[in-house]
Amino acid sequence: MDAPIGHFDTAHPAPDRLDELNGPVADAVRHWSGSVPADQIVYVDTDPQWADTAVFVEHYGRELLERSANCVVVAAKRGGETTLAACVVLSTTRVDVNGVVRRRLGARKASFASMDTAVGETGMEYGGITPVGLPAAWPVLVDAAVVDLPYVLVGSGRRRGKLLVPGKAFAELPGAVVLEGLGVAV
Repeated sequence: MDAPIGHFDTAHPAPDRLDELNGPVADAVRHWSGSVPADQIVYVDTDPQWADTAVFVEHYGRELLERSANCVVVAAKRGGETTLAACVVLSTTRVDVNGVVRRRLGARKASFASMDTAVGETGMEYGGITPVGLPAAWPVLVDAAVVDLPYVLVGSGRRRGKLLVPGKAFAELPGAVVLEGLGVAV
């Protein structure tokens, strides 16, 4: 199968590559529901040596720069309690942590979660965290620009491999809230 975006040597429906995904992501694909069929989520094998964004797009397709999203874990604090959430924004933007995120989560303070927290709480590898397969109780804040794209490149839960996901599927993830202005220009 050809990948819907980018130039990858191999592309397969994600349900056919569950062995390439880590536990939480494989479980999410296995139990996928929503208007987008699971076989429209595509797994592509990528080499971790080309993980840096500039090198990645040079190797796999320059158009991917505008069609890639980052998933970052944030910690929102209020009154001694911490809420973890995920934010999904285009890779050409940054998450408005101190504005949109803080207000949406009703926090006095919001910041990026530590690497240990992000990896430990998601069960995913750092640099490969994806919104597919996150803990069900987490809010998943998604920038509207991500949902508007036909396909978006995101992590696969591991440093090796990526998922190509129809943009509208992000709005249907457990805990998803689509927000305008979550991603701001760099």
